[in-house]
Amino acid sequence: MTALALLAVAVIVVLTLGTLAAVALRAEAPVALRASDWAAIRFTLWQAALSAAISVVLAIPVARGLARRRFWGRGMLITALGAPFLLPVIVAAMGLIAIFGRNGAVNSALAALGLPEIAIYGPQGVILAHVFLNLPLATRLILQGWLSIPAERFRLAESLGCGPRDIARLLEWPMLRAVVPGAAVVIFAVCLTSFAVVLALGGGPRATTVELAIYQAFRFDFDLGKAALLGLVQFALTAAAAVLAFGLVRPVMFGGGLDRVVPRRDADHWTLKFQDGVAITLAAAFLLLPMAVIAVEGAPRLFSLPAQVWAALGRSLWVALLSTVLCLALALPLALAAARWRHGRAVEAVGTLTIAASPLVIGTGLFILIFPFARPADLALPITALVNAALSLPFGLRALAPAARDLEADYGRLAESLGLRGMARLRLLTWPRLRRPIGFAAGLAAALSMGDLGVIALFADPDNATLPLQMYRLMAAYRSDDSAAAALLLLLASFGLFWIFDRGGRADAGP
Repeated sequence: MTALALLAVAVIVVLTLGTLAAVALRAEAPVALRASDWAAIRFTLWQAALSAAISVVLAIPVARGLARRRFWGRGMLITALGAPFLLPVIVAAMGLIAIFGRNGAVNSALAALGLPEIAIYGPQGVILAHVFLNLPLATRLILQGWLSIPAERFRLAESLGCGPRDIARLLEWPMLRAVVPGAAVVIFAVCLTSFAVVLALGGGPRATTVELAIYQAFRFDFDLGKAALLGLVQFALTAAAAVLAFGLVRPVMFGGGLDRVVPRRDADHWTLKFQDGVAITLAAAFLLLPMAVIAVEGAPRLFSLPAQVWAALGRSLWVALLSTVLCLALALPLALAAARWRHGRAVEAVGTLTIAASPLVIGTGLFILIFPFARPADLALPITALVNAALSLPFGLRALAPAARDLEADYGRLAESLGLRGMARLRLLTWPRLRRPIGFAAGLAAALSMGDLGVIALFADPDNATLPLQMYRLMAAYRSDDSAAAALLLLLASFGLFWIFDRGGRADAGP
């Protein structure tokens, strides 16, 4: 396992820093950032900061309402609110266009009231889509903080005569101060590398991110030097955000509790119930309506889609499954090494390095490295799978690392004393104990790869498109019925893969 972990570290370093160096060395002349590049950097930072701020501010009342209310379907709603994280970005963009576009329900209602319409394209569309995709993540992170406050602390505050304002000041505000900055920086880092959202809803001089500028440098100018320089800028920005996130995480200690669910009598006033109900209802409508519209519009055309769409589905499934295998082959040795080695956090940090890299730079660097030995066009799909695996690695590692640490703490010494190593240890100890997080990590990797529209948009030829790219082409050709059906197909495939892997990991493993 040690050799596999070292091999995984080497692969990650080659995929991130090695590919960046390969692109830079292939550039014919040194370049400098032009005015348009600085504009892209400013817009990237501005939209990421604004998207993170809006997502977190909106998530606070939603998480608060979910934390202090119990109602039928609450657990199902919390699960459903996580769906946008797995939703292919191009499908999310299409759902938002259906709701907030010129002929969408929102603008129709605004027109009926004589109010100005909302423009879905441009900077406002990019921010709207980022809020749609990241509001659930912010809600889950902040809700977890709220649930970490033992119910006994609220009971004690009530018995001491504290009202809602006192509880907010003494219990809720310290928790928010500890959780919100970290959540905001994580979302900021995610929005820094946005590509598909900007490609679908942004574009143009006023709404170009660094990732889209890299795409334009490759696709239209074939300026490798500029692409490498922008890739380095993006890497530095995201790495700085990641370091800031680590620095801002300050755990707050409320002590232990009995893990009981205790009704919150401090929140019984009707105004607070109304406030929580409005926040939860609006969030659920905002997050679930675009997916519902896609399902309704796409269902009638689902089984009469052109043959190219079904062929693209087959290629996407192949890429997703290969990407899942590669992601687990990297994540599992790293998670086990992080649990056993003295400098385990450094191993985890290396595993999250890919989140700072540009997938377009990784893909181009791989093509440059492979070109002397094979035709890059023949390897478009395997390279897409490898890049998708690298991009899914941080999420898979976060799912596996805590369970691997528990496994090592509980059974590590016993396994060593019994001489349990190699495949025997993997079969008898590691797989049974890590089966559930492995299934979850595999589901995440498959769903994220299924919806990816990154490297494949740069290198695929007309006969080699995956389903997200084929759907984007249908949207660009204004074939709205077919694109809606393709979006529904992509939605079903992404969620289906996640469910199969996650369910497979939990089968016979108890509740």
